[in-house]
This record gives sequence, structure tokens and C-alpha cells, in this order.
Amino acid sequence: MIDLYTWMTPNGRKASIMLEEIGLPYTVHPIDITEGAQHHLDFLKISPNNRIPAIVDHDTGITMMESGAILLYLADKTGMLLPSEKKARWKAIEWLMWQMGGIGPMLGQAHHFLQFNQGKSEYAEERYATEAERLYGVLDRRLADVEYLAGGYSVADIATWPWISRFEWQRIHMDVYPNVKCWYVSMAERPAVLRGYHVPEKASDIPMP
Repeated sequence: MIDLYTWMTPNGRKASIMLEEIGLPYTVHPIDITEGAQHHLDFLKISPNNRIPAIVDHDTGITMMESGAILLYLADKTGMLLPSEKKARWKAIEWLMWQMGGIGPMLGQAHHFLQFNQGKSEYAEERYATEAERLYGVLDRRLADVEYLAGGYSVADIATWPWISRFEWQRIHMDVYPNVKCWYVSMAERPAVLRGYHVPEKASDIPMP
């Protein structure tokens, strides 16, 4: 049994979608970040960086924070969603790291300035809107050649998709990125993605372009 500590954010949804895809049983512990629950001492013992998601695997005694590390841990544990063949494996890791280093932090800043702090900084709004468009361009070009980021469905797609699900916050028009749109809709139709999106609870439907 795995304990999942999470909330309804892109990073949180990575872990719940992954758990749904691999079919491991898990118990959800909501960490309401809007109320500051991530700063509680009990949670800090599990996630020293006071960020969700985090997991405790009672089979192994391993506690894990950071969404990318959690995806890799679960893939390694089950032998699923990370190729075993060397070249394909590193391709999946490469695109997972692209999400961790680009999509996550940059789109997070787009949310901060474009969605929640409009008018605070014209420079920041332009900077992160431009970077969001650049990243979508990278994603669209990649998906012109392959069905999924690493060729086959993998942790790279699971890591990236929840951030793209907030395309409206990023002021992105999906019709400009037809390959992203096709990939996004296809993933949204996966039963495990749908279930994982609504963990720890259903707040809204999956946004559709």
C-alpha cells in the first residue's frame, strides 16, 4: 500500500495519474496548500521541501518527495511506463527532465503573473507568456514526429500533460499547436488520466480545447 500526499495541482496530478496507470493500491491524504497544510510539521517529516506530492511506500519503507522522482520510483518499482531498452529509456528520461526544468517552472510562473497577478509586472507577463509559447512550440514539433513524447506512452507524458491542462491560465490557443491538441485530447480520454485528475477530489472537469 502506498500513501499519497497530494493536492489538485499539476505536480500533484502527476503522481495520482501515474498510480492509476500502474494500478497500485494507494491511500490519498489531501494536503490543502490553500490552507498552508504543506507547512505542518507532520508533513515536513515526509516532504522536507514542504511541497506536494509525496509518497510513503509501506512495502519498502521508502519515502519519496518531488514529482519527477516519484514517477521514476514507481516506474522502477513496477517495470511500467519507462522503457527497459537503453536508448528508449534515456529518451523518456530526457523528456521527463525537459518537463521538470522547463514546462513546470516556466508555466508555473505564467500562472503566477498571467492568471493571479495581472497588471503587477508587464515585463513578467510578456516574459512568461512568450516562454509558454516557445515551450508549446517545442512540444508541438516533437509531437509532429511521434505519438507520445518518448515514442511510446511513458512517465514523460504523465509529467507534462497536467501542466498543459492549464492552457487557459497560460493564455495558449490550442489551435495554434495542433499536434499538442491531438495528444492532449487523446490523453484526456484515458480512464486512468481521468481518475487521476480528480484526486484528491473533483474540483472541475478536465479543460478541453
